[in-house]
Amino acid sequence: MTQAMDDRQIRLDRMRYIKNTSSSRLCYLAILLNVLYFISIYKSDVGNWYYQILVGGSIVYNLLFLLMAFLASEGVKSYQINYSYLLYALGVLQVVRIFILPMQAHSATVVVNGVETVVMGNAQFIRCVIYLAGSAACLIIAGIINQQKSIALNKHLASLGTGKEAA
Repeated sequence: MTQAMDDRQIRLDRMRYIKNTSSSRLCYLAILLNVLYFISIYKSDVGNWYYQILVGGSIVYNLLFLLMAFLASEGVKSYQINYSYLLYALGVLQVVRIFILPMQAHSATVVVNGVETVVMGNAQFIRCVIYLAGSAACLIIAGIINQQKSIALNKHLASLGTGKEAA
């Protein structure tokens, strides 16, 4: 019993000196999945359907997402609990995105050279949903891991009486 408690104390104490790489790497994976998503979307050019304000907004959101997710990936390295909330918000927004551009493109048709064509086929739609859902899952799991580790580290630092709780 004492050995198990000593091991736990050592693991908690090590957190003061090592970075939270698990949450950070999950953020990087979420960014990669988002990049694959927007490559899949933006390489499509069916008629003029993609030349609308919705796609312009999607491009701006992608840039903001990449910046915020990278910022969060750096913040979680130092066990800052506030970045968990940012990761939760980004994860929820990734799920919401499934119902905006991919869903609309999947149900839309355009006439190209006199032939009615589906804007986004089933395979591309499924791929986009998998990318966005995977990205959301990575972000939410990264947030949970960071939140748990941050709370544990703060409790450990408080028990030591150092007065240096993690930010």
